[in-house]
Amino acid sequence: MTVDPCPILNYVFQHSSRMLTVLSMSEEFRRALYANSAISLDNDVIVPDLIGTTEILSDEHREQLCRHLPARAEGYQWTLVFSTSQHGFSLNSMYRKMAKVESPILLVIEDTEGNVFGALTSCSLHVSDHFYGTGESLLFRFTPRFQCFNWTGDNLYFIKGNNESLAIGAGDGKFGLWLDGDLYQGRTQSCSTYGNEPLAPREDFVVKTLECWAFI
Repeated sequence: MTVDPCPILNYVFQHSSRMLTVLSMSEEFRRALYANSAISLDNDVIVPDLIGTTEILSDEHREQLCRHLPARAEGYQWTLVFSTSQHGFSLNSMYRKMAKVESPILLVIEDTEGNVFGALTSCSLHVSDHFYGTGESLLFRFTPRFQCFNWTGDNLYFIKGNNESLAIGAGDGKFGLWLDGDLYQGRTQSCSTYGNEPLAPREDFVVKTLECWAFI
C-alpha cells in the first residue's frame, strides 16, 4: 500500500508554522517585557537631597550621575565639602576641607565656556607622592552629551596630588583631568586609565566654578 506523503507533509508544515508563530509571539512578548522592565528601572532612580547649594548641577545632571555611583555612595545625601565660590580658588584649601572625610568624592567643574564635567574618586583627595584610589573612580562629561568613562584596567593611575597640582587618570604623559594649584587652569586629555575622550571641547580650559561633594 502506497501512502501519499503530501497530506502528511502539509499537516507537519501547518503545525510547524503555527509553532513558529507562537514562538515568534513569545519572543516579541519577552522583548517587550524586558524593555518595559528596563524603563521601569530607569524611572526608579532616587536622587538624594543636597546638603549645601550647587551652582553647577541640575536635577538632570544628578539623575544621570546617580546611575553610575559606586555602591558605597548609593542612598547617601550629597554633602558639599568644598566649592571655589565659598572657599576660594586654592587646591590646598580643598585638601584641608576634606581632610576628615571618608567617602567617595564627586568633583564637578564648570569651565568659562559653560561645559560641565569632572570625576568621581573612590576616596577623599589629599597630598600623596604616589598614585592612590581604586577602580571605583571614573571620569564624566555632559557636553555634547552625558558620557561616563570607567576604569579600563590598563593601569592604576587613579589620583595623585601635591600642593601644585592634582591629576586624575594618567598614561603616556597625559592626564584625564589635571588642575593647577590655584584651581584656575586645567587640562583634559585622553588617558589609558579611563580610555576617555577629553572631557571638554578644548584641551586647556579655565575653571569658572568647582565643587566637591561627599556622600555622608
